[in-house]
Amino acid sequence: MKTTLARSSKIKEPETLSRRRFIQRTGAAAAFTLAPFSLRAAGANDRLNLAGIGVGGQGRADLDALAPGNNIVALCDVDERRAAETFKQFPGAKRFQDFRRMFDQMGKEIDAVVVATPDHFHAVAAMAAIERGKHVYCEKPLAHSIAEVRRLMKAAQDHKVVTQLGNQGHSFDSIRNFCEWIWDGAIGKVHTVHAGCGFLNSGLDQLPHLSEHPPVPPGLDWEQWLGPALERPYNPAFLPATWRGWVPFGNGTLGDWCCHVVDPVFWALDLGAPSTIEAQVKEYDFKTQGLAFPKGEIITFEFPAKGSRGPVTLVWYSGTEKLPRPPALEADEKDIGVGAAVFGDKGTIVYGSHGAGQVRLIPQAAMDAYKKPAKTIPRAKEHHADWLQAIRNGTKAGSDFSYGGPLTEIALLGVIAIKVAGTKLEWNAQTMGFGNCTEANQYLDPPYRKGWKL
Repeated sequence: MKTTLARSSKIKEPETLSRRRFIQRTGAAAAFTLAPFSLRAAGANDRLNLAGIGVGGQGRADLDALAPGNNIVALCDVDERRAAETFKQFPGAKRFQDFRRMFDQMGKEIDAVVVATPDHFHAVAAMAAIERGKHVYCEKPLAHSIAEVRRLMKAAQDHKVVTQLGNQGHSFDSIRNFCEWIWDGAIGKVHTVHAGCGFLNSGLDQLPHLSEHPPVPPGLDWEQWLGPALERPYNPAFLPATWRGWVPFGNGTLGDWCCHVVDPVFWALDLGAPSTIEAQVKEYDFKTQGLAFPKGEIITFEFPAKGSRGPVTLVWYSGTEKLPRPPALEADEKDIGVGAAVFGDKGTIVYGSHGAGQVRLIPQAAMDAYKKPAKTIPRAKEHHADWLQAIRNGTKAGSDFSYGGPLTEIALLGVIAIKVAGTKLEWNAQTMGFGNCTEANQYLDPPYRKGWKL
């Protein structure tokens, strides 16, 4: 396909966002109109034919949520052991290890596809579905590189398919509460956000074992698991649940959690793209340890003023680098392990991971005194159900690729900053380039292994 990169979509000012979100997410926007459930002639209550690519782990959870009232017709996984329970759960679905063969054999029978593979495989699987006119639910982060994100966004728009990023909290009531409070001025003008996750996704300790070359276990198609990633021998350190800690396959803790934790401020503050990104890491040298992510990092993103809000500094903390304790947090409250503290000139809001869970003003006295505004943002269905409803109605889902793509880019920019730690990168989202670092630019669109393309 042609690989022209799409520009990031522009978003209106924060005070008008709730109306914009209502228009876009209810299908009233003329810019996005589909015939409801257009792939096969059917009514709004008819069953969709769904396929899964990557059906162990999170993929199985996604299918569990989507199966009621629909048909699971095809399951694809390169690791038969990992997918065994899912295969048993849906015995009527045809099984594949290669998604390309699945589409060749069953393309006309599939309406929509769930992609829940390791990150490095997201783009090729999602693109194959989109180009065949299939609606796509893709786990977060959307892709493994900035260029992949841009191409997926453009393809989804060109093919007019309904997409959804798997950041489930975007459909929660709590994220809507947070946005309404911010727009109401609950903490005044926001200037700083501390966000992060204390989970550890690093392969550093396993680097010495990569010289070992045990046989590929039965049931695993290693060549297909590698997909577009560059050639390397099988090693059990890479999978099944550890791939996030490895640079060729995952995006570290930042990639795993950014689309959950940053989502509320991305929406409420209309953050858009950062202008600068800088990473700090300890006891890590990308040139010698670059197959693995560090055990911890602090990444500072600077977002320029936009509309009526001023500039915002977002500082991300991963793994061993813990979030600072907000000064207003009560002494008997635990530190924030996963989530964010949002600082305004009139107060502080804290929240947890998915969808601003447990959102509140601190200290408790501020929460008690706050008069909550009216609920102006339409409340959504459960995240998977929101996608299914959008398919049937021919509308946009809440976290479609036009929203989830730019959100994912924040994580991917942070990953690049880790590779050139100590350099304050100057980012131009429109031209898709770093103006001050040639080295960083090479990571925007890394090469695929021979035989793979997007």
